[in-house]
This record gives sequence, structure tokens and C-alpha cells, in this order.
Amino acid sequence: MAALGLRRGMQRLLNVSLLRAHPSRPSSTGPTFAEVLRLPQKQMTKLLFPLQELEQHLAPDARLDLHLKLYDPSPEDFERAEGFFTATAKNHIEYLSSAVRLDHAPTLARPEVCFIGRSNVGKSSLIKALFSLAPDVEVRVSKRPGHTKKMNFFKVGKHFTLVDMPGYGYRAPEDFVDMVETYLKERRNLKRTFLLVDSVVGITKTDQIAIEMCEEFALPYVMVLTKTDKPSMGRLLKQVIEIQKFVNTQTQGCFPQLFPVSVMTYSGIHLLRCFIANVTKS
Repeated sequence: MAALGLRRGMQRLLNVSLLRAHPSRPSSTGPTFAEVLRLPQKQMTKLLFPLQELEQHLAPDARLDLHLKLYDPSPEDFERAEGFFTATAKNHIEYLSSAVRLDHAPTLARPEVCFIGRSNVGKSSLIKALFSLAPDVEVRVSKRPGHTKKMNFFKVGKHFTLVDMPGYGYRAPEDFVDMVETYLKERRNLKRTFLLVDSVVGITKTDQIAIEMCEEFALPYVMVLTKTDKPSMGRLLKQVIEIQKFVNTQTQGCFPQLFPVSVMTYSGIHLLRCFIANVTKS
């Protein structure tokens, strides 16, 4: 639903959401959906639908290949997804365990999603942003690339499990290939793989290897563009166009719509939460 539709559905949801608002909540938790709805139209669009905001800076012919509204959640979808990612007495969000091999991983029946990307792509930072409404969940973020060495499992209520995979490339674990390939091929409850691409540098050679692996295993996956606050607008638009062209012409299993995100501004975080809730049928 476009921003106008969100405006039309705003008042009813806002009245409900404000009852749950936390005025003294630290800014590190990011804005709630109710707070986003109170922003001016342009700011709201940038936070909820970053691709639609970027579209305004593109020439008409360059917009044709972008999939802007393939996933088009309603205001109710945003509100519901935020509830899944908010820790409450009845909705426990917590770190479960870590594993270096699939047979060490927890046996879980609930749906699962995993996040994978090269070292220093901002994977752990993104997961921390997704869990910003569950501040007691510890997601370790390091300034040193390659910090994550194991598969880390996080329980999101009774809804699904989120898995933080080790980064590939620089300082990747020695057994990275065996660990990740086995997980991706054999994890039966894996519903979607979120493959992170740095919007500053675009798709690298190591990213292409990961993409080929997802394609070879016939995995449904999604490309998430991280660090969108860092490049200039011109650079970001160039990367979005090139990556979208790559997805359109060289992939079979990748969801056509890109998901640009920034953990600094929280742009795209609400939409990504919503998509995760959707693919896990939560």
C-alpha cells in the first residue's frame, strides 16, 4: 500500500498504538510504527518504503525495472509485525544457542529465517535493529569484520526463529563452507534466506558465490541492501539499478523486490520486519 493508503489507515491504528507508546524510550530502540505515522509524508515514505522514496530521484525510463510494490503490506500488517518483534511478558524474544554444525543446532518446529552476508556487511547490526523493540536481547556487534563465527539462533516468541550466520570472505571460519552449505541444504524449516549486500560496494565476487549457492540449492532468498545512509544519492541509485538488473536477469530464486535498509536511520526496518512475518506465516 502506498504512503497515501497508510495515511488513510493511520488514525485508527494511531489511537491504538499510542496506548502502547513509551515516551521515555531511548532513541536507540528506533521509532515505533505509531511514531513513524506522525512524521511528515516524505519522512514517513523514506522510513517505510525506501524504494519508493528513491524512485522519485530516477528518470522515468530507469524506474521500469524496479519492483516497488510487489510486497505491499497494509497498515495492519505493519502493526502486527511490530507486535511480533516487541518483547512482552507473553512474547519472549531471546537468544537460544549457537552451533558450528547443523547437528549441534537446536531442533525447532517453528519456521526459520537466516541472514547471511560477507564480513563487515552489517549483518549483526541489522539483526540488532530488527530486535530494537526487545532491548534485552543481546546481539553482539563488533567493529572487527568476521566477528560472528557460529550460527546464532534467536527465538521470536512462538512465531519463528531468526539465525545469524557467520560472514563469508575476510576472516570467515575455516569450516564456513561445510557449516553453511549443510544448514542451507538440510534445514527443513528454513523459509527464507536474507542475503545482505553492501550498498556502498554492490555485489562482490564473494556475494556472487553465495548467490550461486542459493540458486544451486533452489532456495528462496531475498537481497537486502545495507548501509544505505552511507553512499551519496547518485551512488546509491546506481547500485540499486545495477543490483535490480542483476536480480531480474541472473537469478531464479531471488525475490524480485529489493529491501534497502539503514540501521542508522531505521529506513526499511519496519518493512523488513513485515516481510519476515509474512514469509514465516506469522
